[in-house]
Amino acid sequence: MAVEAAKVPQITLNTGDKVPCIGMGTFGSDRFTAEQVSNAVAGAIRAGYRMFDCAACYGNEDQIGEVFEAAFKEGVVERKDLYIMTKVWNDMHREVEKSCRKSIEDLKCGYIDLFFIHWPFPNYHAPHCTVDSRNPDSKPFSVAEFMDTYRQCEELVRKGLIRHIGISNMTIPKLNAVIDKFEIKPVACELELHPCFQQQELFDYLKAHDIQPIGFMPLGSPQRPERDMEPTDIADMQVPEFKAIAGAHGVHPAIIALKWAVQRGQIPIPFSIHEMEYTSNLESTMTEPLTEEEMKVIAGLEKNNRLVKGQVFLWEGADDWHDLWDEDGVIVDCPDAE
Repeated sequence: MAVEAAKVPQITLNTGDKVPCIGMGTFGSDRFTAEQVSNAVAGAIRAGYRMFDCAACYGNEDQIGEVFEAAFKEGVVERKDLYIMTKVWNDMHREVEKSCRKSIEDLKCGYIDLFFIHWPFPNYHAPHCTVDSRNPDSKPFSVAEFMDTYRQCEELVRKGLIRHIGISNMTIPKLNAVIDKFEIKPVACELELHPCFQQQELFDYLKAHDIQPIGFMPLGSPQRPERDMEPTDIADMQVPEFKAIAGAHGVHPAIIALKWAVQRGQIPIPFSIHEMEYTSNLESTMTEPLTEEEMKVIAGLEKNNRLVKGQVFLWEGADDWHDLWDEDGVIVDCPDAE
């Protein structure tokens, strides 16, 4: 059962552009084939999705591009009606235009609506590597390195290859170091957001600077790669208070997580290969909202439950994954922080 795309609530970006309040992720390379992911995208377009979050490193942009091209040719949707997002991977920070043009070619979309710097440093790791893998060339965050990459993105806007710039996996100290250096302001920041990891301080910072938060892992990602799992991780959907709210609404806890995300003001980008799930995810934005009391209960479920630790990006001399996230309010090992 399709949802009328025009009825999905919208969010206004700092450019004045209106975008859907929910999108569909396409990361599934650790558990699903590129064909399964692209088939889900094809179904999602017909179900009413108009925002898709892609990335070069997911290894499926060419298959997704075939889906987009077929949808355009069949008249299911026009290019202007889709909001297509992708990202430059860490090994292409010095060749951003090349990365962008490859994504445009693979996605067969003519231009990118929102182009993210996937991680704020050029620390590369091989696909499917173990959590203990380390690249000897990895370095801590550098303002100069990051701004060099960002300047290349700004040039892509001027060339018409991308419409908007996004940042991702940032921290407040890193943002403070670069926020006054942008010539073209980013419209959005992707970050991990789910009920047991709400990142309220960073969320508020982004809102205060009119940068739209886009939340990945909005369901606590029960199907994330095993390398990212630790025994202390919390399953958001199993928290008793959360299950109680889902029971009161007669829905799966995933629907409550998405309602919370949208009502809070972030754009969630859930992924599923199952039509019933991705359709109900979209429908969740248009059905009975959560009460103020329910929103307060979920606000109290914060457990600092970061699931994407990023261990594989650590540099020589770093203590552990906590160093990636500047938890003490300073950029760890930054060579050019002011």
